Amino acid sequence: MYLQKRNRILRQSPAIRSLVAETTLTPNDFIVPLFIDEGKNAETEIASMPNYYRRSLDLTTKEVKALWGLGLKSVLLFIKCKEEQKDNTGKEAWNKNGLMQRSIRAIKDAVPEMLVMTDVALDPYSSFGHDGIVRDGEIMNDETVEALVQMSISHAEAGADFVAPSDMMDGRVCAIRKGLEENNFTKVGIMSYSAKYASCFYGPFRNALDSAPGFGDKKTYQMNYANRIEALKETLMDVEEGADIVMVKPALAYLDIIREVKNTVQVPVSAYNISGEYAMIKAAAKMGWIDEDKAILETLTSIKRAGADLIATYFAKDAVKLLSA
Repeated sequence: MYLQKRNRILRQSPAIRSLVAETTLTPNDFIVPLFIDEGKNAETEIASMPNYYRRSLDLTTKEVKALWGLGLKSVLLFIKCKEEQKDNTGKEAWNKNGLMQRSIRAIKDAVPEMLVMTDVALDPYSSFGHDGIVRDGEIMNDETVEALVQMSISHAEAGADFVAPSDMMDGRVCAIRKGLEENNFTKVGIMSYSAKYASCFYGPFRNALDSAPGFGDKKTYQMNYANRIEALKETLMDVEEGADIVMVKPALAYLDIIREVKNTVQVPVSAYNISGEYAMIKAAAKMGWIDEDKAILETLTSIKRAGADLIATYFAKDAVKLLSA
């Protein structure tokens, strides 16, 4: 049989497959989320996220040094706020001596070159567990934005390189940019969660930080997962308002959105490979249903192939070790 084109020629050995691979993962692709708690020499495994931990600040700085040694160059910080510090104003979020602010300073002191990104939302600090200030059962937009600006400026003062508003309030990127500029933080970037969907896959994360909503859900501010055009509208508005990087969250059920956003904007696109996606792979691997290592690399490659320039993932350390093996 004569064939003028034999496509399998380019698949016949590991060497040729590597040479013609269209998508390649490197440590530069990854943002490492870190969960930080009060205390000393404390490490708590998150039950719904096997092999992932919430650590005290002293152990967190050791972890950051280890991450830098592996070639990972960016961390995204989340803190667990004490119950007695939570209220409906979120004022602990801009406490200059709060856990987030101390964490930023300690990490920059330990590894000055590490790019430090910080979560900007009120849910860890809210007595209601919502991303905004609550009035009569409603999440208030404009009052929340004012609080997010204070929070962002506080992070910048502590030394953050990027603030990452994850709240989905209208107009918060413009307000944060204005606040940073007016306070001379002209080098601090904004990585906006531009297309953040109301997803069932956030459960393990909320367990990690005890930040589940105390009533209702987050569907009045996070996006409807049925919508695509809305994601482009939200993202374009964030770019216009001053976002330096835009994010799609979650990742795996939204690969089409990642591609649409990548084709639409001219800024870097990040995607968050979230806790539920992590937990699914861990659970299936534990049952012997999938090969965990192969699933990690296939998953992360699919997210990058879809168009993500950066991937926030709990698999970052595992991926780097697998890539170097």
